[in-house]
Amino acid sequence: MITRVKICGLTRVEDVQAAVACGADSVGFVFYEPSPRSVSIERAKVLAAAVPAFVTVTGLFVNASSEFVKAVLEAVPLDLLQFHGDEPPEFCDSFGRRWIKAIRVREAAQITEAFSRYSNAAGLLVDAWDPDRYGGTGQSFNWQVIPQERPIPLILAGGLSSDNVARAIEEVRPWAVDVSGGVELSKGKKDATKLSDFFKEVHSVCKTD
Repeated sequence: MITRVKICGLTRVEDVQAAVACGADSVGFVFYEPSPRSVSIERAKVLAAAVPAFVTVTGLFVNASSEFVKAVLEAVPLDLLQFHGDEPPEFCDSFGRRWIKAIRVREAAQITEAFSRYSNAAGLLVDAWDPDRYGGTGQSFNWQVIPQERPIPLILAGGLSSDNVARAIEEVRPWAVDVSGGVELSKGKKDATKLSDFFKEVHSVCKTD
């Protein structure tokens, strides 16, 4: 099985281009001001213009108002919405777009419950637990708590880098992996070499399957 790759937290056109050149299936823009990787609507429009056909543009939101999400959708050509806060499924469903739900994992029961609660999602993203931060922690978690039965596609995030992504894919067999900090020079600025190394590790696993 081919593992898809999303590069998140992009803030620079050259990083979007580098991610696409490496083979990114999706690029993610963060619309959450407390994040150091946050982008404005105007900046996101510039970044989205650098994304070619067949690469999806994902917008990440954390407990945003409905009005703000709609304002972004009116200005930025998003293909997919990612809700990374405490949004109920009814909210996620309300924009007429495909969406994924992210959860911060402490135990297996959370994942099983989320699969049921967010059954309309195009995917469930599992990330490391942090009581104060909604993702972007750079920390991984115990992959053994991820159930084998997955009614919707599972996306693995949390502390991934070229050092561990191959092992993560072999152990978890996710539909996709999502990385931000593991391919950065500094928060919001990607490293072309780290991006290349990350994709080489992903592809090395896919070739052996």
